[in-house]
Amino acid sequence: MVSKEILIQYTDLQQEVKEVREKIQRLENEIPKIEKRINEIEKGETVKDKVRGGLGGLQSYNIEGVPIKEYEKRKTDLLSKKLLLNNRKSTLELLEFDLLEKTNEVEEFIASVDDSRMRRIINLRFIENLSWGKVADYIGGNNTEDSIKKAFYRFMEEK
Repeated sequence: MVSKEILIQYTDLQQEVKEVREKIQRLENEIPKIEKRINEIEKGETVKDKVRGGLGGLQSYNIEGVPIKEYEKRKTDLLSKKLLLNNRKSTLELLEFDLLEKTNEVEEFIASVDDSRMRRIINLRFIENLSWGKVADYIGGNNTEDSIKKAFYRFMEEK
């Protein structure tokens, strides 16, 4: 049995899946950048730096070498982002499954409603995500926002 809470959550579930997908996309966009930097370092890219020392800090030396600390940090970042990405993908799959389950419940519930007017109200309010006022406008007649809302709540109490 579909409760009004499930109907209310329907649009939130869809939005949540969209947000998780956006986060995954951002992570997937970061990974190639990190991999590119790691490849540059592995191909022998060196960095140059100038340091002072000797003779009381009066001498200066040019140093050139592989940035080991940066390389290790980038490798660690890459590994952690890939793990995070896999976790988020798993979360997304669970959310999608939950959404599909609830979507099916809602659709079966709507299909089981005998009253055409009530089916339209439920569809417009919860599937189309319209306000009660707009639902009343779509339904037409002498219906007001309050009359549509009350009819829905009475219907749900009977179920």
